[in-house]
Amino acid sequence: MKKLVICSLVLLFLSCSESTTKSPSETAKVVASSFFSKDESALKKHTTSEGYASLITVQNMMPDSDKDIKVEILDEAVDGELAWVKYSTTYDGKTGIFKLTKENGQWKVTSKGPREKGPF
Repeated sequence: MKKLVICSLVLLFLSCSESTTKSPSETAKVVASSFFSKDESALKKHTTSEGYASLITVQNMMPDSDKDIKVEILDEAVDGELAWVKYSTTYDGKTGIFKLTKENGQWKVTSKGPREKGPF
């Protein structure tokens, strides 16, 4: 009886736990939103150290905006531990591309090389 109760509790905890792994598109959307809203803690959580450093440098050069920025994911390409996400925002209407890599089982935006081309 004791084993049955323990097994039931373990199953209860496992079934109630929520998956926190985001897809590359979900991660890119969080990063773009936190970039334009200047939410540095969310930005740092979803980027590699190199990606964070390059995004903060660009963010510091941008003027503050009180507009509500919308992010739309246009395309996604995944190849093993590497992903590319094409997105558009209402900030300036231009498209952008994030390069993502898996770090500790989580997708994170990283910096891309100067001549590095994605699949789109």
